[in-house]
Amino acid sequence: MKKSETRRVLPWLLAVWALTRSALLLFVLKVWVFPGPDVTSDVSVIYQGWYEVLRTGTFPLDDVTWQYPPAAALAILSPALLPFLEYAQAFFVLAFAADLAVLTLLLYAGGRPGRTRRGAWVWVVGVPLLGPTVYARYDVMVTAVAVAALLAGARHPRVMGALAAFGALLKVWPALVLLAAVRRRAWGAALVTGVGLAAVFWLAMPGAFAFLTFQRDRGTEVESLGSLVFHVARHHGWEGQVLLNYGSVEFLGPYVELVSVAALTLTGMAFGWLLLWRLLAVRFAPHTLADAAFVGVLMFTTTSRVISPQYMVWLVGVAAVCLAYRASPMRLPVLLVLVACLVTVLEFPLWFSHVVASDPLGVTLLFLRNGLLVVATLLAARVLWRTTVPPAGEAPVPFRESRQENAPVGS
Repeated sequence: MKKSETRRVLPWLLAVWALTRSALLLFVLKVWVFPGPDVTSDVSVIYQGWYEVLRTGTFPLDDVTWQYPPAAALAILSPALLPFLEYAQAFFVLAFAADLAVLTLLLYAGGRPGRTRRGAWVWVVGVPLLGPTVYARYDVMVTAVAVAALLAGARHPRVMGALAAFGALLKVWPALVLLAAVRRRAWGAALVTGVGLAAVFWLAMPGAFAFLTFQRDRGTEVESLGSLVFHVARHHGWEGQVLLNYGSVEFLGPYVELVSVAALTLTGMAFGWLLLWRLLAVRFAPHTLADAAFVGVLMFTTTSRVISPQYMVWLVGVAAVCLAYRASPMRLPVLLVLVACLVTVLEFPLWFSHVVASDPLGVTLLFLRNGLLVVATLLAARVLWRTTVPPAGEAPVPFRESRQENAPVGS
């Protein structure tokens, strides 16, 4: 983008960000009321309850809704940095700060050669499409860490590895930013950081890894891809129930375990595809790191037993990094994700009661949102494969050369 164009576009981008984020703050602070269930109760009730336990030096061992890696404790405890505010208010301000940090990173990256500020626009537009839920969950903080890791990847592989490991200990999925990492420094830094932090938590606070058991026992959440089976089955005599279980609204009853196992199987197949891709890929352009992470996060989100609205923040963040690269081929999948964000805010919180009731409106919204995610996943995977794996019979680019393409001199 030329400097003259930047001068014209940047004020508009900042203005849209300021207006939309002001609206989000007004919603979570309840100056304005957003339709549907109160999305801020997770912070004021659940997070604050965990905060009271965590500050005593232990994890919430008796609470099955605690399903997060040990570093998540830092996010829950972070409002203590603003002692002059109430817990919920401080949390919302910190979520806002994380949002601003992502914007700043994308704007800086967008000004470099071969980059564009189109990625910043994806973030500016995508976040408010999800409504106030973004500021009422700690996922925006995790996304900020993942975005920083991806943007650091080409020039500072050790920083990327360390941030990816830290992000994984916040909420697992940021480990996917390493999918296309070809520098040993990145993997080494990730290993050292991950093992070191995990050991500190394990030694310092009882129950650091209890979340593994709680996460294992989850069922099929009503917004997931697998839930569509039961939304339809309820209209044909299925005798199960919809109940609050393990911290989310889930289906309970006949065949639920079978569908949950099917979802885990799909996730395993996605992992297998990514492993095969990693073994065969030889063309690593500067944007491949972000493209691969985008495909990985799409796959694991779409096949998950739970697709909570805040998961979409992950996709928006990684998608924004993809389009920060002028040559990224992920434009159509990113557009589909943004449309899915708009549908997401309609199904939660706006018309969540219709989703829980499995009525025509609720089922239609879920089919549309999850269908968009499936199509985006398939398209993105196809594009990643075609741009990085040589066709059968074609001589591959030597791995050493393609590796250097992803790492400028001085990295």
